[in-house]
Amino acid sequence: MTEELKKVRKDKKMAKNTDMVPIEVSILTVDHDIKGVVYVSKYTNTNRELTDLLNDKERRFLAVTNAEIYPRNAGQSPRKYNFLEIHMDYVLMVHPSTQAVFKDSGKTQEDIARFRDLRMKLNQTKPF
Repeated sequence: MTEELKKVRKDKKMAKNTDMVPIEVSILTVDHDIKGVVYVSKYTNTNRELTDLLNDKERRFLAVTNAEIYPRNAGQSPRKYNFLEIHMDYVLMVHPSTQAVFKDSGKTQEDIARFRDLRMKLNQTKPF
């Protein structure tokens, strides 16, 4: 392989990596809960990033970095990997970690009420 061809391939690979953004996710399989980072296209609609990644018919494996595998059997400690590939047939559910369930509190309810009020006010304003 010529040096020029190697450079072209490296440039394409670098361009591909700059078009991706990391998302922390929780992945559920039958036997494990997995926490880690997946990379999605930065050109995808924000609400569809994971959906497009998971519905890609060309993709057979889901690449996960900084992965922590928690067995459903509580007697075992989690295992950590810098890189992990999960076969798509074994993935039951994937969700962003930022949308993980959190403990409800009085402060949370206040924040939700303030957000709803703000959203209502914004919806009533006229665009420029």
